[in-house]
Amino acid sequence: MTIATAWGVTESEQHRSYPCDDLVPAPARRLFRGVDVAAPPDVVYRWVCQFRIAPYSYDWIDNGGRRSPRVPVPWTWDLEVGQTFSGIFTLASFAADEHLTVRMNPAGTRMFGDVAVTYAVLAAGPARTRLVAVLRSPEPTTRLGAVGAWLLAWGDLVMMRKQLLTFARLAAAEHGAQPSV
Repeated sequence: MTIATAWGVTESEQHRSYPCDDLVPAPARRLFRGVDVAAPPDVVYRWVCQFRIAPYSYDWIDNGGRRSPRVPVPWTWDLEVGQTFSGIFTLASFAADEHLTVRMNPAGTRMFGDVAVTYAVLAAGPARTRLVAVLRSPEPTTRLGAVGAWLLAWGDLVMMRKQLLTFARLAAAEHGAQPSV
């Protein structure tokens, strides 16, 4: 494993099964990204749901220069399988406060291939969460496919790292802004 295939995750997180594993048949490869978040799972999950309307990574690259919202957008939390996420994904499955799993729609598949991603929201203690993203794609069968998979791994590392860190920062800020009970 390299940093491009596993960044910020534990060995046990890499050995778990995730809903995206059921969407892309074997042989397949998985890329892992993870961050600690100073907020409870429900707050983190709501921010991940906002991926529905914006990518939350480098907006100047993948959001046409528009800034991803920095305030909660409650209607994004009303989920139904089949909804579009960030223009190139379709919601495949979800469990409130636990995971959100998307799969590339035909527009995205033309560029990136058959890709499914699970955002797992894992309780990690009082008001602490692990946000783990797992990207699953078919194992390449050609030399060109191997180059594409290598590029996807490194490109995804850059973009998803920024996305997860942004979700973590926004969730922690929202949680910190709430009065203690």
